[in-house]
Amino acid sequence: MTTNDGHISTTHIGSLPRPPELLDLLTRRQDGESVDPDEWDETVADATRDVVDRQVETGLDAINNGEQSRVSFNWYVADRLSGIDGKRETELWADLQEFPSYAEETFKTDVIDLSMHPVVTEAVEYTGREEAQAEIDEFTDALAAAGRDVDDAFMTAASPSVVTATHVDDHYDDYEEYLFAVAEAMKTEYELVADAGLTLQIDAPELLTVGHTAAYADEPLAAAKDATRLHVEALNEALANVPAEQVRLHTCWGSYEGPHHLDTDLAEMLPLIYEADITGLSVEQANPRHQHEYRAFAEHPLPDGWTLIPGVVDVKTNIIDHPETIADRLERVADAVDDGTPLVAAPDCGFGTQAGLGMVDPEIAWAKLEALVEGAEIASDRIA
Repeated sequence: MTTNDGHISTTHIGSLPRPPELLDLLTRRQDGESVDPDEWDETVADATRDVVDRQVETGLDAINNGEQSRVSFNWYVADRLSGIDGKRETELWADLQEFPSYAEETFKTDVIDLSMHPVVTEAVEYTGREEAQAEIDEFTDALAAAGRDVDDAFMTAASPSVVTATHVDDHYDDYEEYLFAVAEAMKTEYELVADAGLTLQIDAPELLTVGHTAAYADEPLAAAKDATRLHVEALNEALANVPAEQVRLHTCWGSYEGPHHLDTDLAEMLPLIYEADITGLSVEQANPRHQHEYRAFAEHPLPDGWTLIPGVVDVKTNIIDHPETIADRLERVADAVDDGTPLVAAPDCGFGTQAGLGMVDPEIAWAKLEALVEGAEIASDRIA
């Protein structure tokens, strides 16, 4: 993930725009329609090769498969875990509830209804080994065709606690039992990615979003911290057989354009996140609600041996961040962290976390990534 020559590397946070033909197939699958397996495999393979090639052309250092075959960063697991059946409408986050007229127009997608969460009705076990391995093989084949090595590549996977936060439990006796059952199940996926030689990125927005969920918005901060502490414990159990050097973690305050005025402060949560068995941490820093929180890294320095992956490109606006602005964001983070802490520049979140819900036009998303590469080069020269 890092270099030792003062160069700030670049990456992104998992999801990238999907082509229309793939979105059509994803929609049909979500609607319960049958999709020709050969057509699906061919379309996914083509999309994966294209998105890998485009990342290489853009100049990104650490790349992935863009989550092309996944309907979302979290709900893809419904195809890989047993015991999930049906959907149920759930509450909006507390910050959106305070602005109902705006919330009604938010989270609309032609592919999935984000207000309807899958329901766990039986014991959760990992049944998606074949599908996960196929995704890995498609990606590694695309890397080989592009002349890239797995050492410069990563693959995302949902954290145990984002699964439990977005899948309604109708089976387990208590939340902790549910959480650790999911952690045990997701171990298989994490180990498959690691065994392929890829960096594993754990997507865990709930480590920071917990404060503005309906369950915790009116609770003392200590309750949110207890929840995050438990979620990190479950994650560590799931990562027991994966080397920490091979794991980076992405957390954020939710990749949606909303008020975010109930978000928890980064400085309050960092010490808990630092308990995770990882060596790379991705956190939003371009989000206008949180641009001031680079100071949290001075107050709570990263653990020894960790790499910081600050978000320095906004993913919720079609304004292309100026490379000089991106460089400024990187510089202030560099000033806050301890000398020698490696930095990798990235966007705040993914550009296609939910299929069909594109806040940023696909071509503008790629332009933003080009600006990211240019901004990282400017910052590297300044910091050196």
